[in-house]
Amino acid sequence: MLKDNTVFVGNKPVMNYVLAVVTQFNNGAREVSIKARGKAISRAVDTAEIALNRFLEGVNKKQITTSTEVIDTDSGKTNVSSIEIVLAATG
Repeated sequence: MLKDNTVFVGNKPVMNYVLAVVTQFNNGAREVSIKARGKAISRAVDTAEIALNRFLEGVNKKQITTSTEVIDTDSGKTNVSSIEIVLAATG
């Protein structure tokens, strides 16, 4: 998968990310990966569901991967949950 077909979800409104996903598919992408960590995970799920249910025809969830990443903070190392949702065009 190409790196430019990845949408990193953060603290912006959900529709910003939905627009990014829809734009990727409209520009000819066959797969788009939605990635998020920590509190942004629910926003990533919302992004995928809104894009699939309202805007994209012929696109399905291909893969959902969850993991834990260890990151360095001021108070030492901490675990942060992460998710990757891959949407793929069918046909």
